[in-house]
Amino acid sequence: MGNNTRGKRVFAGHPHIYANICFIFAGNKQMMAKDISQIRRDYRGRFLNKEAAGHDPIAFFNQWFDEALHAEVLDANAMTLATVGEDGRPDGRIVLLKGVEEGKFIFYTNYQSKKGRDLAANPVASLTFYYKELDRQIRVDGRVSKCTAATSDAYFKTRPLKSRIGAWVSPQSQPIPSRFYLMRKFAAYGLQTMGKTVERPPFWGGYALTPDHLEFWQGRPNRLHDRINFRLVNGAWEVERLSP
Repeated sequence: MGNNTRGKRVFAGHPHIYANICFIFAGNKQMMAKDISQIRRDYRGRFLNKEAAGHDPIAFFNQWFDEALHAEVLDANAMTLATVGEDGRPDGRIVLLKGVEEGKFIFYTNYQSKKGRDLAANPVASLTFYYKELDRQIRVDGRVSKCTAATSDAYFKTRPLKSRIGAWVSPQSQPIPSRFYLMRKFAAYGLQTMGKTVERPPFWGGYALTPDHLEFWQGRPNRLHDRINFRLVNGAWEVERLSP
């Protein structure tokens, strides 16, 4: 008796389970057959030089961000936020940029989350934007400080109601017993605040990263990428080309 026949008999009466298991095993076999080291593509981005980047990296960031929006890059404001904890270990996660104000990069989160604790211990961070559709990457490094309460309040009021409730009920980065536990808290808080204004929690708010380094990376053929690097030196931006 073949393996398929035995499997069908074991899951007799549950054909959907049998089909799902077969699909999973087939997918795993396909993945294992793929040599990860041979996954590559050539980049065909536009030429980038120091003259095109200019002398103001914030203005050039805004230009590239607008071009990403025009190209309909999905989640153009998504960025990897890298922090370092008190134990010296790096950590990274995707967050959303919510503004570039007075040369500072703004994002919001729970101050008691892992990233919040990291930033309390080491108030420096690195941001990375990746625009696959344009073969572009932007790195932004600098010191981080909390936004004012007024700034955080103003942004919080613009969030959808359910997102505001979520900020209150989610003990971000803390272990919880189940998703049902979280949804029950969400429903209870929603009933409790029905018809009321949901204000910003004191443990939730904005951060502003003040950059002292930005790098603009443009993918080019033969791995000879263009890299234009800005460094803040004595209050002025210095620009240089880096080897790929």
